[in-house]
Amino acid sequence: MPEPVPAAKPEGEEPGSTELTGLFVEKPPENVVAFTGSDITFVARVDSSTLTRKPSMKWLKGKWMDLGSKAGKHFQFKETYDRNTKIYTYEMKIIKVVAGDAGGYRCEVTAKDKCDSSTFEISVEAAQQEEKEDILSAFKRADAGEDEGDLDFSALLKATKKKKKPEKEEPEIDVWELLKNAHPSEYEKIAFKYGITDLRGMLKRLKKMKVEPKHSEAFLKKLESCYSVEKGKKIVLRCEVVDPNVQVKWLKNGQEIKPSAKYVMEANGNVRTLTINKTTLADDAAYECVVGEDKCFTEVFVKEPPVTITKLMDDYHVVVGERVEFEIEVSEEGAHVMWFFEDQELHKDKDMKYRFKKDGKKHMLIIQEATLEDIGMYHAWTNGGHTKGELEVEEKQLEVLQDIADLTVKATDQAVFKCEVSDDKVTGKWYKDGVEVLPSDRIKMTHVGRFHRLIIDNVKPEDAGDYTFIPDGYALSLSAKLNFLEIKIDYVPRQEPPKIHLDTTGNMVSQNTIIVVAGNKLRLDVEITGEPAPTVVWSKGDKPITETEGRVRVESRKDLSSFVIEGAERDDEGNYTICVTNPVGEDKAVLFIKIVDVPDPPEHVKCTSVGEDCATIIWEAPKFDGGAPVKGYLMERKKKGSSRWTKLNFDVYPSTTYEAKRMIEGILYEMRVFAINSIGMSQPSLNSKPFMPIAPTSEPTRLTVHDVTDSTCSLKWLAPEKIGAGGLDGYVIEYCKEGATEWVVANQELCERQGFVVRGLPVGEKINFRVVAVNVAGRSPPALLSQPVTIREIVEHPKIRLPRELRTKYIRRVGEKINLVIPFQGKPRPVASWYKDGQPVDLKMVNVRNSNVDTILFIRSAEREHSGKYELVLQIENLEDRATIEIRIVEKPGPPVNVRVTDVWGFNAALEWEPPKDDGNCEITGYTIQKADMKTKEWFTVYEHNRRTNCTASDLIMGNEYMFRIYSENLCGLSEEPRLSKNTAVIAKTGLELKANPYKEKDMNCMPKFTQPLVDRSVVAGYSTAISCAVRGFPKPKIIWMKNRMIIGEDPKYLMQNNQGVLTLNIRKPSTFDGGKYSCMAVNELGQDEVECKLDVRVATDMDKK
Repeated sequence: MPEPVPAAKPEGEEPGSTELTGLFVEKPPENVVAFTGSDITFVARVDSSTLTRKPSMKWLKGKWMDLGSKAGKHFQFKETYDRNTKIYTYEMKIIKVVAGDAGGYRCEVTAKDKCDSSTFEISVEAAQQEEKEDILSAFKRADAGEDEGDLDFSALLKATKKKKKPEKEEPEIDVWELLKNAHPSEYEKIAFKYGITDLRGMLKRLKKMKVEPKHSEAFLKKLESCYSVEKGKKIVLRCEVVDPNVQVKWLKNGQEIKPSAKYVMEANGNVRTLTINKTTLADDAAYECVVGEDKCFTEVFVKEPPVTITKLMDDYHVVVGERVEFEIEVSEEGAHVMWFFEDQELHKDKDMKYRFKKDGKKHMLIIQEATLEDIGMYHAWTNGGHTKGELEVEEKQLEVLQDIADLTVKATDQAVFKCEVSDDKVTGKWYKDGVEVLPSDRIKMTHVGRFHRLIIDNVKPEDAGDYTFIPDGYALSLSAKLNFLEIKIDYVPRQEPPKIHLDTTGNMVSQNTIIVVAGNKLRLDVEITGEPAPTVVWSKGDKPITETEGRVRVESRKDLSSFVIEGAERDDEGNYTICVTNPVGEDKAVLFIKIVDVPDPPEHVKCTSVGEDCATIIWEAPKFDGGAPVKGYLMERKKKGSSRWTKLNFDVYPSTTYEAKRMIEGILYEMRVFAINSIGMSQPSLNSKPFMPIAPTSEPTRLTVHDVTDSTCSLKWLAPEKIGAGGLDGYVIEYCKEGATEWVVANQELCERQGFVVRGLPVGEKINFRVVAVNVAGRSPPALLSQPVTIREIVEHPKIRLPRELRTKYIRRVGEKINLVIPFQGKPRPVASWYKDGQPVDLKMVNVRNSNVDTILFIRSAEREHSGKYELVLQIENLEDRATIEIRIVEKPGPPVNVRVTDVWGFNAALEWEPPKDDGNCEITGYTIQKADMKTKEWFTVYEHNRRTNCTASDLIMGNEYMFRIYSENLCGLSEEPRLSKNTAVIAKTGLELKANPYKEKDMNCMPKFTQPLVDRSVVAGYSTAISCAVRGFPKPKIIWMKNRMIIGEDPKYLMQNNQGVLTLNIRKPSTFDGGKYSCMAVNELGQDEVECKLDVRVATDMDKK
């Protein structure tokens, strides 16, 4: 036996183990390597010199498995004690180590309030010569520690490559039988399909199940190797023991089970049962039934119900770099969900870019930054459901929400260039005349959210020029011009008529027309000259504008008048007039300000047609285009019930009809549309009514002609191979003459069956037929016959298909129902006629019904007169076929005739009779003969099924007179009444004499004698008690009960009973006053006897109450 080999690098104690108190003198090595097939021993020593009582030792595997319950051929335990040193030595020996013995172990010693423990690890290596035989040990998990299983096949398990929708519900399958016969590579697939959550435990059980059971002397029938039960249901474990009186123990994972409402243990004769109510996943364990040292094992497998998906996955349409979060909800918390990208399963360890998150019933797949490689279909599978969502990723496209405007400023004023882009993370640079602008004390650049600003303080003439903003990473530039306004001073006083100097650049698209985007600010600075300084008046139409504050206002400075509109609105559009006057003259200018805005939402979005994965959507253009032509539209869709919209196009779509593709058949969708003009995008339209992409079915299959007559054609076919989510509403049957192109519909309403008779066809014409399947998506492609059908009936000879049971005599009992269905064939429709004994049948006695393919002869209640030969004649013009059926109606026979005793000799009597007059219309099969003694008149059967009309009754009793009766018997049974014999048979005596033995009566008289005396008793006050004795005597003695030599009368406190000489005095709730000497006296005419006892009544103490 090899000694334990310590590992090169011992590991520390298991985290969270009990703190040691120093009881161990010697511990097992921390790491041990053993070879399969060899024996190994572990030794632990405990010093008991400081202990007040004997220590107890437990050897444990893992966290909970007590190896003491496994003691036997494989595990052996030994305990010795040295009186001199007061040291206990404990040994655990493992015989023929196997791969399943690897793992973490612990020895734990306890003594009153002290404890100590030591952990150690066993590693099992295969012996060189056993490498082929013990190939399974290659799959041992070496680092599992305490929680390892017997085998680990995880290295062989591969991800499922195919997505399969859940199968239709099938009959119950024994999962363990499936596992026994499966290849190891299929274990994970089977476990996922049938809801097995503990794969490692499953492999442990599977290994135990394959071990051949050994013969047991304590069990007649052991537990099954395994049981399977659905979560929440009840399961009963049942076995049979040899001894019906033996007590059994039930263990779960090595721990004894105590009876409770959940665990119900029953014993019924040799049968022992354990009932587990309302099973949970915690009941998925190993169970044992223990009888003495004999055990039987089983495994209970708790199967979870199929997990369904309650919230489907949404589609995503994002740009590069955005976060994507696919989310689903399932019916059970803690369910196992498998995620796939196209056909590839996603794993947390292998695919670092994916994150998997669980929150109760919610499961999420998260992609932090989407790339173009992530485009595709994502799937989520459970063992009871499947959903999928599409991810579309587009390159980032930067949109300019507000362009830079040209500026005209005066010296020392401030110039601010501002623009807005769609992405708040985008940075950029400013350039002046192609040279990058650098920040300084006067020049500042800011970036707040989506807004970029260039601020120039104290503008100088050299600041004038072209300014450009270029976003980083995009081929895009925004430009504007800064105009410097010089102030000229005329030092020669003179008069000059007023003059308006309008700048026709910038916002003016044409002379005197200014376009302003709704919501933007308009500031129109108009230079005015004239001496003396002119007076400026702004007006809209005929109404002057005098406000100097507010949203619409006029600001005046020397030589400059500014017209300002804050947040332009549609009502601000119109003609504006500026008029300047001074004493020299006046000048006037008219400006048209046009307000442009995003268009109104499109209207009346609806779905006009659907396909298997597509739908056609139409809508109407917006009523108001915002003052700028509509360039096109953007479309979005979502699944009904979801809140996430998916973009269908990034480029502007010009038409008002769009075909949406890549949709999932059978899912309800909604659509909405945005209108786009040069200003921007409108609000979304109202959602369309929900629609479902569905496709028509494929064409019906195997269209054939079943029958043809002079005016009809019967067609049959099978359902389409592909039906889809739209289901199947019915079929339309159409026909047309050969050479014609117009198809005529044969059925006004949809035909739901897979067969139809087309009527009203012209005789002799060649007709083409086709069948179309119809569902909510429309008509399927038609199924056509390969060639036209000639409408003409083919004459077929009549032929009766007589059933086999009617080819012989047909026998029925009186009162039974007769229903003969006889099929036939022939074209055109044959005429069927019935005859009985050569004459047409009487329709008052029988019912006849004829159809195209059979004839029925029906008799509700058969009578004897219905018997006879029935002939069926089948005629088509001058052709005919005949069949004969013989019907016999039978009933019970009458009694036999002329029953008589013909001879008597010894103990025998000879009987003869004649057959009954009425045999019940069938052969007499025998007779039943019975006899009766004239004294008792009780009948006894002598013979049954006697086929002859005579018999001999034997073993008759001497001195008795017998009468006889006989029943007739046929196919229906015995006759209703028997026939009695006309005479009797007397068995005469032969002179025997009976000598009676003399009888001496025994004298039973005796005086009373107590066979069982009264016994002294001590009882607790308040608790009812009884004293008993036994007496014998004849005649029956009189019983007298006495207390302290006083006769106890009819006191209700006492109840006196006498049961077959056993005398009982019941005392109801005695008190201390009821103590004393009690005596019982028995008296009869021969004497008397008496017994007595002492009764002590004490007050109840705390010990008595306990």
